[in-house]
Amino acid sequence: MKSPLASDVVMVLAAGLGMRMRPLTLDRPKPLVEVTGKPMIDLCLDKVAAAGIARAVVNVHYLPDMLIEHLTHCEHPKVTISDERDLLLETGGGMIRALPLIDADPFFAFNSDNLFLDGPQDIFHQLSAAWDPARMDALLLVVPHARAANFKGKGDFHMDGNGQLTLRRSGRIAPFIYTGLQIVSHRLLRDAPDGPFGTMVLWKRAIEEGRLFGASYQGMWFEVGSPAAIAPTEAALTSA
Repeated sequence: MKSPLASDVVMVLAAGLGMRMRPLTLDRPKPLVEVTGKPMIDLCLDKVAAAGIARAVVNVHYLPDMLIEHLTHCEHPKVTISDERDLLLETGGGMIRALPLIDADPFFAFNSDNLFLDGPQDIFHQLSAAWDPARMDALLLVVPHARAANFKGKGDFHMDGNGQLTLRRSGRIAPFIYTGLQIVSHRLLRDAPDGPFGTMVLWKRAIEEGRLFGASYQGMWFEVGSPAAIAPTEAALTSA
């Protein structure tokens, strides 16, 4: 039996410039780049809908009219646009701009350019089962290197036996990678900086307060950051 969802709202982060995905993003925003014949934003929203999440707030900046027009026809989930065409606010600033549209505490925040092949539970229900607002300001879905396809980096976090996260130490390999999905409380967003800033600013404060946690994903996660990652991702997804 599935655990209840922690929220019925997801913010989909879709405003980035997609520089690493060039030349495919010269004429379209990155969320409209296709994998397995569908734009990545559609694969993202399909997963949102399949989990039973009713509403999505999608932020836009680069070639926004193309993305807005594409999302006009999405009924499940119901989509609201957070418009950042005047200034790209990065991940943290984007959440602050969208907060009046979200109207939920907590809410899911989901990068539009990461793909998943689920294990025993879908990603939203797995996170929801681990969510504890009394202890957590944010709960991140993280994945070990063995389950991270196309990923070439050193990792992002260490995680202790209680699920508390700390940042990768200098010169070290961190065993867990952030997948682009988290549960965010309004407490995490308190006293946020003005203008553009990354979520890392808020995560660091939560780490200092012992309130940043992770849940280890049991499926396969695909980083789709460049054109070279598309073909192997398609091969893995279509053969599953």
